[in-house]
Amino acid sequence: MSNQEWFVSMVETVMSSSDSKGYHPEIKDQWAYVPGMMLLSLLRVWEITQDSKYYDYVKKHIELFIESDGSIRTYDFDEYNLDQINEGKVLFPLFKQTGEERYAKSAHLLADQLKSHPRTSEGGFWHKKIYPFQMWLDGLYMSSPFLAEYAKTFDKPELFDEVAHQILTVEQRTRDPKTGLLYHGWDESNAEEWCNPATGTSLHFWSRAMGWYAMAIVDSLEHFPRNHVKRGTIAGIFLRMVAALEKVQDSESGLWYQVLDQEKREGNYLEASGSCMFVYAIAKGVRLGYLPRYYRKLAVNGFEGLLKHLVTQDEAGVHLHQICKGAGLGNRPYRDGSYTYYINETVVSDQFIGQAPFILAGVEMERLKSLPEGTVGDSGKNQLVF
Repeated sequence: MSNQEWFVSMVETVMSSSDSKGYHPEIKDQWAYVPGMMLLSLLRVWEITQDSKYYDYVKKHIELFIESDGSIRTYDFDEYNLDQINEGKVLFPLFKQTGEERYAKSAHLLADQLKSHPRTSEGGFWHKKIYPFQMWLDGLYMSSPFLAEYAKTFDKPELFDEVAHQILTVEQRTRDPKTGLLYHGWDESNAEEWCNPATGTSLHFWSRAMGWYAMAIVDSLEHFPRNHVKRGTIAGIFLRMVAALEKVQDSESGLWYQVLDQEKREGNYLEASGSCMFVYAIAKGVRLGYLPRYYRKLAVNGFEGLLKHLVTQDEAGVHLHQICKGAGLGNRPYRDGSYTYYINETVVSDQFIGQAPFILAGVEMERLKSLPEGTVGDSGKNQLVF
């Protein structure tokens, strides 16, 4: 099958689990980051296929949450949880398409949370109020692209400075100078058991955490004005990070391991969601000019590796395997950030946390086909858009 046939088939597999009223049980009950990512991926499929059924499916579900005054069912402002921002990314295309003011009001509500969100002493958003003084790479994806698109949509240029500050602050605090990889989290207070006492960082490079961050950069930069003073710096750290990811890409499969730098260490495995996120971010980075075009091969090898090693098809649809169901830091006795912890979290198939990035990656691989392969940049010379 073509790239498009694969990601469309995945979408159809997901939608086939809807109930008799056309609602998906994992989306209809809770405003949350994983359902939000799935809905966003469906919008990307609508954009590239122009099949309105995908847009209608998204709108049908979002209407369960957005009230006429802009309030959001099941959302708690005072929870101060970055995860709760992510589904708000769906509001912008709906507002653009319908002109309904309630979508704008909901976006304003989420932006207000970020304006008053608790911060580290350097101004970095806490991941959640219940995780004081902690920045996690996950949170950058949840909040930064939303705030960048909000800034563009509602003409709030000062908020691009905020987005840049968040992206650069967490990179400065979590990047390992030896490998170029980023640790999962950082605790300014050094109070957590998972901390390196010298740096406050967690102990390992979790693939999905870096996947979240990679997607955060390309999805944020897409909205930045060309003349923003920090745009080139952000693009530069993305290029540097992808060079580090290239070194830990498995040469045989084209995929990435659950713990990125531990390769074939006992218990480590090629993980689907992080690999999908890297394919998406790298393909999009090449397409938009943030990466030299010779990095296309990383994305191609990664997507082909997914299809060869982690994707299957049967009469029920297309399935994705070896997905880490969830991982975090602290707040529970066993989440100590150790190698043993990461490799022993539950591994599942056909979960949104992997399926949505697979769809997004497929869309970007399809879009990348429009970029001529033999043009300047494939030879190794950087021709970048900063």
